[in-house]
Amino acid sequence: MKQYDMNTMDAFGIPSLVLIERAALAAVEELERDGLKEKSRILIACGTGNNGADGLVMARLLYLKDHTVQILTVGNRTKATPENKKELEIAKNYGIPVITAEGFLQRFDRDNTDAEDRTGLQEEYDVVADAVFGVGLSRRIEGVYAQLLECLNELSGKKTAVDIPSGIDADDGSVLGTAFRADLTVTFSYEKVGMRLFPGQSYCGKIVCRSVGIDDRSFLADSERGHEPAMAAFTSEDLAMIPERRPHTNKGSYGKVLVIAGSVNMAGAAIFSARAAYLSGCGLVRVLTPEENRTIIQSTLPEAVLTTYNSKKPETEVVIAAMQWADVIVCGPGLGTGDAARRLVQAVLKNAAIPVIMDADALNVIAEETDILRKPHTDLIVTPHLGEMARLQGVTVSYIQDHLVESAEEFARTYNLICVLKDARTITAIPYERTYVNLSGNNGMATGGSGDVLTGVIAGLIAQGTKPELAAPLGVYVHGLAGDEAAEKYGRYSLTAGSLLDALPKVFKKKEGIES
Repeated sequence: MKQYDMNTMDAFGIPSLVLIERAALAAVEELERDGLKEKSRILIACGTGNNGADGLVMARLLYLKDHTVQILTVGNRTKATPENKKELEIAKNYGIPVITAEGFLQRFDRDNTDAEDRTGLQEEYDVVADAVFGVGLSRRIEGVYAQLLECLNELSGKKTAVDIPSGIDADDGSVLGTAFRADLTVTFSYEKVGMRLFPGQSYCGKIVCRSVGIDDRSFLADSERGHEPAMAAFTSEDLAMIPERRPHTNKGSYGKVLVIAGSVNMAGAAIFSARAAYLSGCGLVRVLTPEENRTIIQSTLPEAVLTTYNSKKPETEVVIAAMQWADVIVCGPGLGTGDAARRLVQAVLKNAAIPVIMDADALNVIAEETDILRKPHTDLIVTPHLGEMARLQGVTVSYIQDHLVESAEEFARTYNLICVLKDARTITAIPYERTYVNLSGNNGMATGGSGDVLTGVIAGLIAQGTKPELAAPLGVYVHGLAGDEAAEKYGRYSLTAGSLLDALPKVFKKKEGIES
C-alpha cells in the first residue's frame, strides 16, 4: 500500500494532501452512515505519520459539522511528516482543542483514582477514533503508546479505526503487544491481509473499504516499478470462473474423478468427497474403497462407480487401473494410516500422471516421510488442517497459527505443490504465484466431514478443466459459500457436512445466474 500510495503521487501527480483529504472524508461519511448523532462528542487520537494526518483532517471535517471534537496527539512532533504538521496547524487555526497523550493519561489516571469500575472519562465521548499508526507498523507497541491504546479501549463511545486498528500487524494479523479494539474500521482502496486474518479481524469490527484515488492503475504493472498484490481473495463475481455447461455434451465431457477413500467402517468420508464432486459438476465419480464398504456406498451413493480392494493388502494393479481411468484423483479421506493406507498413498504418488489432491490420512502417512514429496510428481494439492500441517512441518500447532501464510507458502515452495492450509481463514499458497485468503465460510463449518466435502469440490472443478492453481482457491471459496448458505438455513450450531452438500447446488446455481 505504501508503494501504491507513492506510485499514485509520483506517476500520476496526485498530491499527498489530496489523498489524505479523501481518506478523511470517506471515514467521516462512514461514521455518519453508521449512525453518528448530531453534535456528538468525538475524540480522535493522532500519531505523527500520515495516518495521523488522516485523523487530523477528520477532526476538522467533523468540527465544521458542529460536533464537539478533541484531538489527542501522540509521538515526537519533531518527527511528524510534513503533511501531519500542516494538518495540525490547520486544525489549530480553526481552534480545535488539542491535548497531548501525556496530558490525557495524567487526566485519565486522576479521574479514575479509587474508581473500581473506571468511570469518569468513559462518559465523555460518543466516538473514539484511532489514527495513531497506519499499515506500516511492525514493532511491538510499548510505553506511552501502549498505555494510550489501553485507555482508549476503556473509554465509552463507538470505537472507529482509520485504515487499520493500531497495534494490528497489517501483514499477518498478529497483535503487536496491544491493539485498539474497533467497532468500525474504515480502510482505503484495498483491504489489508492482517485485518482478515485472526486475531486481527477480531479487533476490526465492521470493515468498510473506500476508494480514495488509488486503484489497480497504481500497480504500474507494465513498468519496471510495477508490483501487483501478492495476495488476493475471491468475491461473488469470481463464480464466473467456474467452467460453463456447454449445449452439446455428455457425462464424459465433464471429467472423471477417482476418490481413493474410506477404510473398514469409515465409509462416510468417501461418500462426502464423491458426492461433493458430483454436485460440483463432474461427469463421473469412481470410489476406490475396501470391499467391506460396498453395501453402504452403493446404497448411499448409487451414482458412483464402485471399485473395491482387499482391505488387508490392496492390489497395486487395481489402483493403477483406476488411476488410468480418471482425470483427477482424491486420496486420503478416511483412509487410515496402516499398511494398506501407506501402500495406496505410495502407489498414487509414484504412478499418478494426472492432478492429485492429498487430504486427511494421506497427509498423516506422508508426514512420516515428507521427502517422498521431493520426488518428481504431477500437479499436487495438499489440504491440511492445522494439526496435519504441524505434523508435516514438525512444528507446533500454535506456531502454524502464528505463521499461517508463511507456513503455507514455505511448504508450497519447498515441495513444489499447492498448499491449502485450512483454518478460520484458509490460505491457498501456489509456488511463486499469488496467495489466496478465503473470506467465505463461518465457524459452523468446524465439523466432521467438512474437509472431505472440500476435496470433492476442488476435484470436481479440476475434472471439468479448471487448472489446479485456480481450482484450489476457487474450490475453497465455493465450499465456504456453501457453508454460509447452510448456516443461513440451519444455523451454525447445527451445520453438518451433509448440510454443506445440500447447500452446494445453491452456490452453483448462482453461477448459472451470472451466465444468464
